[in-house]
Amino acid sequence: MEDAPDDPGHRTRSRAEQRAAHGDTAYLRDLASRLADQYESAAELVREHERRLAHVVRVLALTPGRDSLAQLLRLLAEKRPPGNGCTPRFIASLLAEHHEATDLATVVFDRPRSDGLDELRACLFHELVLRGVDIASFPQLRSWPVVRPGGHALAWLPDQRRDFEAGARFPSRSVHGSASGMPGGLSAERRVDPPVPRTSPRSSLRDLATTHVHESITAAAQAGDWGDCGAWVFEPDEALAPERVPALLPALPMACLDGLGPTDRFEIAVRPLGDVWRLLFATASMGGFGGSGVHAAYGRLWTWRSLAGLSGAPAGASAEEVQRRARQSTWFHFQAGTEWFHDDVGSSYGLAALSPDRRRLAVLAATDTD
Repeated sequence: MEDAPDDPGHRTRSRAEQRAAHGDTAYLRDLASRLADQYESAAELVREHERRLAHVVRVLALTPGRDSLAQLLRLLAEKRPPGNGCTPRFIASLLAEHHEATDLATVVFDRPRSDGLDELRACLFHELVLRGVDIASFPQLRSWPVVRPGGHALAWLPDQRRDFEAGARFPSRSVHGSASGMPGGLSAERRVDPPVPRTSPRSSLRDLATTHVHESITAAAQAGDWGDCGAWVFEPDEALAPERVPALLPALPMACLDGLGPTDRFEIAVRPLGDVWRLLFATASMGGFGGSGVHAAYGRLWTWRSLAGLSGAPAGASAEEVQRRARQSTWFHFQAGTEWFHDDVGSSYGLAALSPDRRRLAVLAATDTD
């Protein structure tokens, strides 16, 4: 449809074309400058409305009780508020933190699917699973895996929390702020640091990670928008005993260890699967410096994706297959005093997984320091 002659946009375009025909380019520049200023003013007004809207939605989501839940769901169903502060995954995280599971099951899940809030319910379901809610105790939650959208990405995840997923960290939010933090650095428990000075020659092994495997291994760090991350896969000619991994890792051709001298800091420990899962989960769900991550539901998904890549699960593997391989792998957590890691013990880490058959060593390195 063409603009009406009295439309402001039509008049602006006509005037610009007339002045251009007369060679008045200075006028065109001034007009464009005024329009740019008007655009920025309008854009800032939109951003201000978005901030106000996000705050009000946050207050409503943080207010306990069934009435606030009902009013929030009515708003979301009718208005579909835009902005990062109103995404279903973020709202689901707030609800799981501040509301009783009974109220959430009754008000959020016992609604007609036509309300268009399936994404909120999908995220909230996994938020509750990770927080240890007994799904079987609530009929509305128990039935969700049956009625949820089958093609939804989160449908791949287990409907029950696995033992190694216990103890996950969640942010603490209030009306005016939030607090969160990554798990601490490398503890002294189960340390297997190689002797210093390290004398192992550079390894002849080469990185065999495909694009798909690289994307899978780095899924959690990428989702959390960390500063940098890398992935490598090595396949030795013979089975590799776990005891040999600490000495082999510093000798492997990996960018994260470039420049590591024989006496530079290299610390490594054997870790249980639960510790690895929690580190990856915090990376994805709470995000890097200045970010907020993808929250618990999608944080869980990308954590499992990284576990799949590190443990060598085949493409398209089920959660049960990933779990089996992850449990049977030997896990290492390492840190190094290299330029890539910025020698930062709080915002950088490395993980390595030795496959059950000991013929594959996969590595993830992540740093949140630019």
